[in-house]
Amino acid sequence: MALEERARSCLLRFRHRLEQDIKPSYLMDHMISDGVMTVDEEEKIRTKPTRKDQSAALLELLLMKDNRAYISFYNSLIKESYDDLAYLLREDLPSIFCEAHKSSSDSATSYVQTVLSEGGVPQRPVVFVSRPELVNRVREKLYWLQKDPGWVTVFGMAGSGKSVLTAEAVRHHGLIEDCFPGGIHWLAIGQLDKPDLLVKMQSLCFRLEQSLDSQTLSRPPNSLDEAKERLRFLMLRRYPRSLLILDDIWDSTVLKAFDIHCRILLTTRNRSLTDSVSGAKYEVGVQSGLDENKGLEILALYTKMKPHGLPEEARSIVRECKGSPLVVSLIGALLKDNPNRWCYYLRQLQQKQFKRIRKSSSYDYDALDQAMAASIEVLPDEHRELYKDLTVLEKDIKIPAKVLSVLWDLEPEEVEDILQEFVDKSLLFVDSHHKPYLYYLHDLQLDFLVEQNRTQLESLHSKVVRQYQQHYRDGPPTSGDEECLYWIRFLTYHMAKANLSQELYSLMFSLDWVSTKSQIMGPAHLINDYVEYGSILDKENSEVRSQFQEFLSQNGHQLEERPFPDVVQLALSQPHNSEVYRQARFQAQDRTSTGKLYFDLVNKSGVENLSRLVIHPHQGSIYSACFSHDGTKIASCGASKTLKVFKSTSGEKLTEIQAHDDEVLCCAFSPDDHLLATCSTDRKIKVWHTERAMLLRVFEEEHEEQINHCQFTNTTKRLLLATCSNDDCMNVKLWNLNKPSSQNTMFGHFAPVSHCCFSPDDSYLSTSSNDGTIKLFQVSSANEWKTINVRGLVAENDEEVLVKCSTWTGDGKRVICAVRNAVLVFDVETSEMLLEIRTSRLSTVQYCDACPTTNLLAIAFSNYTLELWDLEANKKMADCSGHLSWVQRVQFSPDGSQLLSCSDDQTVRLWETNKVHTSSAICLKRDSDVLFNGEEIVVSAADNCNRLQVRDGRTGSVLFQSEEKSSRIRCTCMCRQPSAVVLGQEDGTVQVLELPSGKLLANLLGHTKTVLHCQFSQNGQTLITSSEDTTIRVWRWQSGECKVLQGHKEQVRCFSLLSNSPNDSRLLSWSFDGTVKVWDTETGEKLQDIEAHRGTILGCHVSPDGCLFATTSADKTAKLWHCESWQCAYTLNGHQDCVRSCRFSWDSQRLATGDDNGEIRLWSVKDGSLLKICCPDSKDGMDSLHGGWVTDLHFSPDNSLLVSTGGYIKWWNVEKGEALQTFYPTGSALKKVHVSSDFSTFVTIDNIGILYILQRVA
Repeated sequence: MALEERARSCLLRFRHRLEQDIKPSYLMDHMISDGVMTVDEEEKIRTKPTRKDQSAALLELLLMKDNRAYISFYNSLIKESYDDLAYLLREDLPSIFCEAHKSSSDSATSYVQTVLSEGGVPQRPVVFVSRPELVNRVREKLYWLQKDPGWVTVFGMAGSGKSVLTAEAVRHHGLIEDCFPGGIHWLAIGQLDKPDLLVKMQSLCFRLEQSLDSQTLSRPPNSLDEAKERLRFLMLRRYPRSLLILDDIWDSTVLKAFDIHCRILLTTRNRSLTDSVSGAKYEVGVQSGLDENKGLEILALYTKMKPHGLPEEARSIVRECKGSPLVVSLIGALLKDNPNRWCYYLRQLQQKQFKRIRKSSSYDYDALDQAMAASIEVLPDEHRELYKDLTVLEKDIKIPAKVLSVLWDLEPEEVEDILQEFVDKSLLFVDSHHKPYLYYLHDLQLDFLVEQNRTQLESLHSKVVRQYQQHYRDGPPTSGDEECLYWIRFLTYHMAKANLSQELYSLMFSLDWVSTKSQIMGPAHLINDYVEYGSILDKENSEVRSQFQEFLSQNGHQLEERPFPDVVQLALSQPHNSEVYRQARFQAQDRTSTGKLYFDLVNKSGVENLSRLVIHPHQGSIYSACFSHDGTKIASCGASKTLKVFKSTSGEKLTEIQAHDDEVLCCAFSPDDHLLATCSTDRKIKVWHTERAMLLRVFEEEHEEQINHCQFTNTTKRLLLATCSNDDCMNVKLWNLNKPSSQNTMFGHFAPVSHCCFSPDDSYLSTSSNDGTIKLFQVSSANEWKTINVRGLVAENDEEVLVKCSTWTGDGKRVICAVRNAVLVFDVETSEMLLEIRTSRLSTVQYCDACPTTNLLAIAFSNYTLELWDLEANKKMADCSGHLSWVQRVQFSPDGSQLLSCSDDQTVRLWETNKVHTSSAICLKRDSDVLFNGEEIVVSAADNCNRLQVRDGRTGSVLFQSEEKSSRIRCTCMCRQPSAVVLGQEDGTVQVLELPSGKLLANLLGHTKTVLHCQFSQNGQTLITSSEDTTIRVWRWQSGECKVLQGHKEQVRCFSLLSNSPNDSRLLSWSFDGTVKVWDTETGEKLQDIEAHRGTILGCHVSPDGCLFATTSADKTAKLWHCESWQCAYTLNGHQDCVRSCRFSWDSQRLATGDDNGEIRLWSVKDGSLLKICCPDSKDGMDSLHGGWVTDLHFSPDNSLLVSTGGYIKWWNVEKGEALQTFYPTGSALKKVHVSSDFSTFVTIDNIGILYILQRVA
């Protein structure tokens, strides 16, 4: 039978789409099972080199096959969840029989009705919903019985609709005439003993004989053997081409009575029954549930309503029972008589009150619980007890046999055999596409078990925990396979359900468990555990629970990185009174004895992590994030083209949608949180169902440029969606989701509109545009109400002014906009500017949001920070530091208690408003100096208010703080004797101040541009400075005498004395001009002028023995130079990026170099050969091997260890080139690290101004 032309055309039409998307190996398994494809054909396709080639070969083969192959391919697509592709083929689905004019599956002729009626086939139910895919599959299998006898098994769990499907499959004129002209005979079996079975067989024999000449009527058979022989004679001689349907078979012994070499279809819950009989065998599995639309159709037919007119409870009922045809029909029948009881029956279903969901029907069981119990009662006693253990499973969770092997203390092979028995009896389902196989219960089966064993739930969960503890007494599994994942994910659940509080405390208050679970599953599941079981844990110690939860929330983004960080090292940054720190300190001390390195954060009070939760949901910039209106969820989107929804308490992912074909610029929840809107640079607006992650609407015709922002109205009273775009004219639109096109276009802007925002009462829409204005439109009429000319207030002449966004205060009386580096507040009625918040920052304001419940305003900046301002007091209340790139969006939670921000650094951060409001830390600049004196650590650096601070590093106390300087402080250095500190400024001024009094000792003028570096001589009498003005100045600072070293053509960022000897006055300087120069600081004479590199020189270091110096450059090379001959000894090639830093070992035998790609190389000084390349296993999220440029390097005194700075600090084994430890700061982009002489203390400042003092754990 050739493939119908319309089916062939359909395949050709969608061939390219199919080739792109399908995985042939999965589909071919089903097609071989259906008998439309041979193993040889499969093997031939599998030899193709790529998946796409295999797809093309499969489609080519399909075009040469018949209608049955097309139908099998279609059904395979549905089985493998290619619903969108199956939908493309559905319209052209062929009938598998030639004479389509005779009949169709939708309407039976009188001939069909007569045949089925005579054979006892049940009539179509009054409420009937077609399932064409399954009906077609049953007919396909029956077609194989056309020429030869055999068995077709239709199997599925209780209430899955097997009998109705079978009856519908044989209700077809072509099937009866071509395959079963002798008729179709239906016999309902059920659970029978031998006497009852004999009665059934006698009845069938009588019916068959009665249809023949009455003369042939015989006495009824007296035994099963006699009945079997009588049936054999009748079916082979009198009804040679007929079909016998045995409905609801439970026992293989019953089936043997019908093993008479004829054509038989049976319905059963046990798919393995036909193993006991002979002949060809085919099977069709019936899914346990209808799809949602089919379920709603049944309820609509019972209640005589339209599907779209059903209440929301209807959808919930279908979901709650997973579309079980039996349950939906039972409830539908009940609602027919009681149409106002939707909520009642949904509640009964949710509360597992199965006994109350009963109704007389053609089904053998009055209520759902009876149908379930009947399936279990046929199990052997010992297997019934094992099946009871499955009560402890969570819904929708698939488990491998190994988990039950632990639970039942049986060999895995024995467990697999038992599980197969459950599967065969439709008491369990198996995912056979996964290796090893995964097993799971239908929700109804699980609900039934829970209801049946409610009084034993605690002991059943206890059994799980005890068996786990016995099996894994030496520690939890860490293999990462399915068994490991189950235990790591659900062990806490079983402990909580078993009321094993002590075991739960011990587990969850353990840093080892935190490390194991976060490494295998990520931190979100762990955070969720602390939230979910918080009430239990708090009974033991609420403070400890809070400490563990806070540790995970603040470090979650680090725990998602691979390679996985050292949790003990992360935990050493926790407060000293934290249980997390106590355990980490104990483990660190224990592990140092085996050679591990750990570093304790000494100044914990100064490192305040204000963000409550850090989430890393996307790869790529995050452009938008928003709270749901109930505050429980957060949605985010960005450059990854995806939309994600996660819990606001833990960051656990709830939904991920591949939302658009290009970057997603904005997302927004509807006021009831049921919907999510997204807009994109692909010029489309999409509306999604939040829970089901289902696309509901697409608007793609009207905006012609990228759509920048979307927002729903604040209330459901009149649900509208506003969007704005880069279109020149028609750039603001309002959408009614029930209409195919926009409801209104708001005219007025003639430049791109970047943002739109409804007023709190939804009366007005504010729009912010590149034309320098905010416009307020009346929502009801879409007319412009007023224009606020922002450009006229901030610009001179014809400068372009981009208004980034606008926000309304909670009372709707003020509208606030972001423009350049300012935020302007306007009175809505008068358009008068009430307030201007102009920050002192060089960065621009990216976004602002007014708190709906207080006077706070949150401002997001391009320089990675957030600020909180009090609008009434016009006062900055807090700085929120933590992001590592531009902050794109900020939003308060509906109750104002939390604040979220998203950034180009790929993170979403949550902040507690009150916490950041009351504790805003001072930030330090990275240009710093440190003095180590025994246990004393003194740090000097400028702060974010441009004051010079000198601090006690251990206590954090301020020893000295200057007044705010008018010119930016760019460098600092300190001297012990005399006790003084120097600051160099952008205007070229150098000041020497006495410590701790702050008395001005010297004001040194001479540099004409920024002072970049300063350093005291060893005796403290001489001060050397270098500048952007290309000069170096040597000051006798107490007298003001100065020698100017001139000769460089570009800025001199740094210099170095050639030795620490007081008799050696030589100085080495290097510059962006590519030269190194040697000076005599006593005379000011230039001793050497070396053309060292073609590119900028970025680093230089003199060997401790004074024989060599090294230079590194933007030309990607490093060079070794002799200090006597000033000749180049070796050029070190190999780095793939600018070589930024270098350092000699203390024995002058090795040189370490670091580049801008994060790579560190170790070289032999003796011959310039490469010894090792130090690099971690893989690049991190910043696309660098070190989180950024390698900016500083230091060897330990014994030359065995190396410390490096980049995005974080790393310690290395010099001999092996292996990383030993990593410290992750809150910020990144570390400039340098100050190291004590014994290599035990390390001091650095990150790019968000946090000071870190790390002490090696001994």
